[in-house]
Amino acid sequence: MSASGGKKAIIAALGANLTIAALKFVAFALTRSSSMLAEGIHSVADSGNQVLLLVGGKRSRRGASAEHPFGYGRERYIYAFIVSIVLFSVGGLFALYEAYHKALDPHPIEGSFWWVPLAVLIGAIVAESFSLRTAIRESNRTRGGMGWVRFVRTAKSPELPVILLEDTGALLGLLFALFGVSLTLLTDNGLWDAAGTAMIGLLLVAIAAVLAVETKSLLLGESASAADIAKIEEAIGGDGTTRIIHLKTLHLGPEELLVAAKISVGSQETGAQIAAQIDGAEQRIRAAVPIAGLIYLEPDLYVPKDTGTPSANGSTPHAMPAAE
Repeated sequence: MSASGGKKAIIAALGANLTIAALKFVAFALTRSSSMLAEGIHSVADSGNQVLLLVGGKRSRRGASAEHPFGYGRERYIYAFIVSIVLFSVGGLFALYEAYHKALDPHPIEGSFWWVPLAVLIGAIVAESFSLRTAIRESNRTRGGMGWVRFVRTAKSPELPVILLEDTGALLGLLFALFGVSLTLLTDNGLWDAAGTAMIGLLLVAIAAVLAVETKSLLLGESASAADIAKIEEAIGGDGTTRIIHLKTLHLGPEELLVAAKISVGSQETGAQIAAQIDGAEQRIRAAVPIAGLIYLEPDLYVPKDTGTPSANGSTPHAMPAAE
């Protein structure tokens, strides 16, 4: 997934949320609707999250250093995880608190500007729809035939899944707010406003939990996709003689992959021949999977499984599945 596509979706969402947040706070000031306050805080939290994603993307592009020899690619995962915390605390928990507070004092929507929340919510739905459309369009460039749930679960780049979930949550939250405000206006009962606010809070907590689980997996370190692993396996054996004894992959960042493998060499080959074999395998891997920036290949003798014959380096290699 290209970083440019994620950045474009982030900027579109940030512009929409900043505008919508201001309008929601104006509507709250005029009507004292708790749903509008919860939605205003929700938009502020989303705006802050998008700034965090932009900062994480910029910091991840720093070059490797002696202290961090594998670079800073995972900063994008760290900032995405912070986003889930912000969404949970600032967005979800605040909305639930406001719903509880409104339920204790369920006053109706005040003032003569009763129409303002409805106008703001309808306008916000339109703006969020455009933002979500941008995120969907950018995601479709790399999603292929993958379903949306699988895309969110397996994407190595965190920005687009985060924006997709945030924008989807924003649209649902606006519908919940519209539900609460409309019924409050129709019944003159503030409990409906509290109910809409509570629904917004529960929605944000659920989205934050999904984001936390998915970004935690990325932080722990995920292997390459099944498609990329298959390409690496095919590339290593592309000379017709090299076999994989053991293979491991690790994403150092969304667009940087570490490949470590033990490969077979002939028992009679010279050092120069082994080096040429390794160089050839590295070139084929990089051609097949361009994000494979770091490749470490260890030569060894291939021994069929369970023979127990020691290898040249004193270990007892076995024919193992190529991917784990």
